[in-house]
Amino acid sequence: MLSRVSSSALEGIVAHPVEVEVSITSGLPSFSVVGLPHSSVREGRERIVAALKHSGWPLQPRRVTVNLAPADLRKGGSAFDVPVAVGILTAAGVVSPESTAGCAFVGELGLDGALRPVRGALALVAAARDAGASTVFVPHDNAPEAGLVDRVGIRAARSLRQIVAHLTGTGEVPTVVPPHGATSAAVGGPDLIEVRGQAVAKRALEIAAAGGHNVLLVGPPGTGKTLLARRLPGILPPPTPSEFLEIVRVHSAAGRIPHGALPPRKRPFRAPHHSVSHAGLVGGGAPVRTGEVSLAHRGVLFLDELPEFRRAAVESLRQPLEDGVVTIARANAHLTFPARFVLVAAMNPCPCGHRGDGSERCVCDDARVARYRSRVSGPVLDRIDLHVPVAPVSIDDLRRPPSGPRSADIRHRVVEARARQRERLGAEASCNAEMGPGPLRRHAKVRPGVARLLQNAIDRMGLSARGYHRILKVSRTIADLDGSDAIGEEHAAEAVQYRALDRNAGGGG
Repeated sequence: MLSRVSSSALEGIVAHPVEVEVSITSGLPSFSVVGLPHSSVREGRERIVAALKHSGWPLQPRRVTVNLAPADLRKGGSAFDVPVAVGILTAAGVVSPESTAGCAFVGELGLDGALRPVRGALALVAAARDAGASTVFVPHDNAPEAGLVDRVGIRAARSLRQIVAHLTGTGEVPTVVPPHGATSAAVGGPDLIEVRGQAVAKRALEIAAAGGHNVLLVGPPGTGKTLLARRLPGILPPPTPSEFLEIVRVHSAAGRIPHGALPPRKRPFRAPHHSVSHAGLVGGGAPVRTGEVSLAHRGVLFLDELPEFRRAAVESLRQPLEDGVVTIARANAHLTFPARFVLVAAMNPCPCGHRGDGSERCVCDDARVARYRSRVSGPVLDRIDLHVPVAPVSIDDLRRPPSGPRSADIRHRVVEARARQRERLGAEASCNAEMGPGPLRRHAKVRPGVARLLQNAIDRMGLSARGYHRILKVSRTIADLDGSDAIGEEHAAEAVQYRALDRNAGGGG
């Protein structure tokens, strides 16, 4: 007999519909899977046979052929265990073909027939819905993220026996209720008021949060660069529902969603060590997996000790910093991963770290400092909007009680600035940093006084066209924080001050 069951295949963070065809014929007993299956799919044969036996339907000695269509799409992962098992039971007459019409199945099987969670459930369910499925059966532990997909019924099963009971009318697999309460915005974390001094750096972080701009903190060790970076997520606005879906999709495909739960609705913060490989930072490997830049999508990527990272890894940041995506080309696939994040990088002013700290400990000559700073190329620096010097904090400042605005107060101003940007930009971009040349011309018009100021800055600092455009974007954000519809000279002047490395070839402490 022949049966057909619907499922999905995960490729990167995107899934494609797959039709699972099962043929059971007489002949020498065998179990073959065709249609470009990965080894994880082929190994599923042993899990499926054991699961069928322990669930009460031992596989008879027949010739079983499973075809995963389309045959030119490579299939990986363990999500095909359940649809293949259901296809075998349908071909064997245990389940009627009518009961599986309009249904799709994803899930891994244990040897006892229990359903285990799979990676990328959100993408798998969305692909099945887009292919016409009205109901998708998923493992119980994947229910929270699968429930985020609208316009499709989700049924969360604990075992193969439970699915068969539902299809034969002797039981029912419960329907998943969309987890609205689980996606409420999460706030909290370390407060910016805990960082003593550093008024300029705090202001720069506020601008970065308001416009989605990248930041480079330059200063001696112990001045609070890491403390500042780790407090940036606390002043960012909560992700919108669509942004939260993007975050869940990426982390689910990477296998980082907790089983049976959803992550809190907050922006991710990723801080890879400087020894991270090129593939670990931007993605790659075999099979291709997401990198840190994609795991930081819609959140913050913190690169501490930026010059210590491998040069190839840092240079690979050019595409995501410019386009918000990473494209990985392989012989058999071209995969695109989202990577729209706020970059916060930190570095010392010199190899020993003491230049500009007010002491006489620095032993670096100018040539050594130049070699150290050249580890971060000009094109990468050009893509960082705010270059911020972080000076040492005095003992008196450390002894004083915490003062200044709290993260909640800054976040309130940031949310208001983002609201102005959404109203102005519409569907063109979500924040000022994402504006392309067209929106930038329309929404960051320059008055004569501002034009003269920027022209002087270009002549003095030797800015590239990209650097000029990034100053315009920062100026537009500063104006938004001030509630101004137009960019004033004071806004442009402040934005120019945040190009420290253009002014002084690396700044100092």
